[in-house]
Amino acid sequence: MKFASCLEYDGTDFSGWQSQSHARSVQDCVEAALSAVADHEVKVVCAGRTDAGVHATGQIVHFESGAARAEEDWLRGANSHLPDDVRARWVRPVAADFHARFSALRRRYRYVILNAPVAPALLRRLTAPVRRPLDAAAMHDAAQALVGEHDFSGYRGAGCRSRTPMRRVESVAVRRDGRFVYMDICANAFLQHMVRNIAGVLVEIGCGDRPRDGARRVLEWRDRTRGGVTAEGAGLYLVAIEYDARYALPGDAVWPRF
Repeated sequence: MKFASCLEYDGTDFSGWQSQSHARSVQDCVEAALSAVADHEVKVVCAGRTDAGVHATGQIVHFESGAARAEEDWLRGANSHLPDDVRARWVRPVAADFHARFSALRRRYRYVILNAPVAPALLRRLTAPVRRPLDAAAMHDAAQALVGEHDFSGYRGAGCRSRTPMRRVESVAVRRDGRFVYMDICANAFLQHMVRNIAGVLVEIGCGDRPRDGARRVLEWRDRTRGGVTAEGAGLYLVAIEYDARYALPGDAVWPRF
């Protein structure tokens, strides 16, 4: 049978999602836990690989197993074998044609900035600190130039292996809530470091270091060297992966808020 699972994890102490021989990865932890429950080797496929330090509240994976286990047994068993910084939120059987990555219709990310003159002590692992005052309204206005289908070469990581830089951003919004500035973005898919590179440009706009049309200019230049710094991973969360309703997966997205 094929199963889907929703994962939540604190990415601080991981080298990223993908299995690596020399470092701790989320994938290795999840596969080890599910293998222990199934009593055979289990391999998982994720909807989107997250970078080192990046978190998730709604990562989706699929795996196959012939082990006779109830949904609750998969869930409890996996969580009993997972480390404290990874949890399975649910496990469901899915149709044979379901694929965590290729069946996904859209992905949603949230970037959380703690905008305060002093760097945080308690939230240093979960937010991105920016000490200079940010104009969240200017950031939001600038970000609207990114909506639509575009060539995102200017926001693409140098190591990105995607065959095309074309992506369709469905929405992006920036808002302030007290000391916190939230950037929410939804797209059909993302390039490597794309969300963090967008966040980096918008922070420069919010600080006044780039003009208000700076996000549009980076998009038009299609030149990563002119795209500014990559925002740190600590503030980034993979919040939700959306699929066709026929797969009947839970849609209970968890949006981190502080």
